[in-house]
This record gives sequence, structure tokens and C-alpha cells, in this order.
Amino acid sequence: MKTQSLKKEILRKCRSLGIPLVGFASVDRWVNPPHELPNRLSPWIPEEFWPQSIYPEAKTVIVVGLPVSLPIVETAPSIYYHELYKTVNSMLDSKAYDIANFLVEKGYGAVYVPRDAYGDIKILIDKPFAFFSHKHAAYLAGLGSFGHNNVLLTPQYGPRVRFTSIFTEASITPDPIKTEDLCTRCLLCVKNCPVGAIPKTGLSVDKKLCAMRSAKLRDEYRSPCGICIKVCPVGKDRELFGRKNMFIYSGDKKFEKYHRAWEHVRRYGCKD
Repeated sequence: MKTQSLKKEILRKCRSLGIPLVGFASVDRWVNPPHELPNRLSPWIPEEFWPQSIYPEAKTVIVVGLPVSLPIVETAPSIYYHELYKTVNSMLDSKAYDIANFLVEKGYGAVYVPRDAYGDIKILIDKPFAFFSHKHAAYLAGLGSFGHNNVLLTPQYGPRVRFTSIFTEASITPDPIKTEDLCTRCLLCVKNCPVGAIPKTGLSVDKKLCAMRSAKLRDEYRSPCGICIKVCPVGKDRELFGRKNMFIYSGDKKFEKYHRAWEHVRRYGCKD
């Protein structure tokens, strides 16, 4: 099957599965980072984390993304966001599994990668890496650029997206890299991080502090934290939900009805 024909079939399959974000990256992009990348990562992704190091037959990485709803994220940390996060994760695994099997049935080796490649958040406190990074894959597949909080930003949903990946031996034309740096450097993520894990300069987020916060919230049934993705101004979803005015997260009385709603949700269903 020709490359373009296969790519169109995969895109049709993704549409049928209700997947709004899909990107394709050649594994060569892990070896030779494209010059067009909007952000420079230092150090670059170590070789052991490359897709071809995990699945040697891999030639293409297909990255799929599902949004997390902004009005639910705004309640974070809460049982509401906790349940949304679990639901989106399960859907990602299921849809990626379907896509991998779709390729296998067409005669191409393919495997999906679980959306969280670690057993428990507490593991990340001492070893703050999974065996594969979906956000870097999404970056190389042209789905967005990195924000100051080291989370991938997309034009459609800002950082409010969860990703997973499919490795395949099929050679598929990669998507163009998004060359625009979407981060506005507003530093709202820095100012609002409850544990000070995001520095004012650079992309070196303190992963241990972040993991410790998430582990604590997990034990209270209200993980993940979600604060930095809640306050990020990037994303067309803000216009859709009427959240363009970032003072909504301040103490402005104009937005009191929203604060009352968020506090109500946070008071119930979890240990606090």
C-alpha cells in the first residue's frame, strides 16, 4: 500500500474513533532533530528513549491526542478532574490499541505504547522518567511546542491534552513541524505552581517536587494537580468556553460564581 494511501486510511480510522489530534513522525527525527523545531531541548532525548530503541522495527510514530475539558480542569485538584484524567487515559489506551491492530490487519507490524509508562506516581519521585515520552513524540510529530512548564502546548487546547503513541514498521510521510513557539512567557504557571516546581527561566521543571505533589494528591483521590495547565492562556478552547479573561483565576468578584462552583466540587468526594 502506498504511503499516502495508508496515511489517509489511518486518518479516517482516527476520525471514526473520535480522535481530534493526530500527528506522524519518522523515527529519524529522534536521531537528527529537525532545524525547524520551535524549542531547543538540552540535553536532547537520550538514545535509549528513542522509539527504534524500544521497538527496533519502528519507522514511524503515530501520536494521538485527546483533550481534557477546561471547565473540569478548573476544579483541580478535585475528584472531578481525577475521574476525567482516568477516563481520558483509558480511552487513549483503547484507541491506540485499535489503531495498532488496524495496522497489523493491513500487514504492518505495529504496537501501541501505554499513555503512562510507569506503575505508580510514587515511582517518579526517585526515578522521574517513563520509558517513552509521548509529549516529545507529539512535539516531533508537529502537534505543538513546549511551554515554560515543560508541557506540550497545542493551538487547539493549549496544554489541556493527553497523548499516546503507536510505533509501526510502516514508512509514512511525517507531518511538518509547527515552527511557532506557542508559549507567551506569561509565567502564570510559575506564579501559580503550589510547590514552586517551575523556575522562572529555562525548561528544567523540578520533576521530583511535581511528583511528590501528585503522589500526595493521589492518596487524597484528587490527582493530578492540574494547576499549571488550568492557568495557561494558550488554546482555542479558552474562547469556546468563554475563558479568555485570565483574571478569572484571581480573586476578582466579577467571577465569584465560578469560584463558588469550583470550591463546591473540591469539598466533596475526596480526602482533603
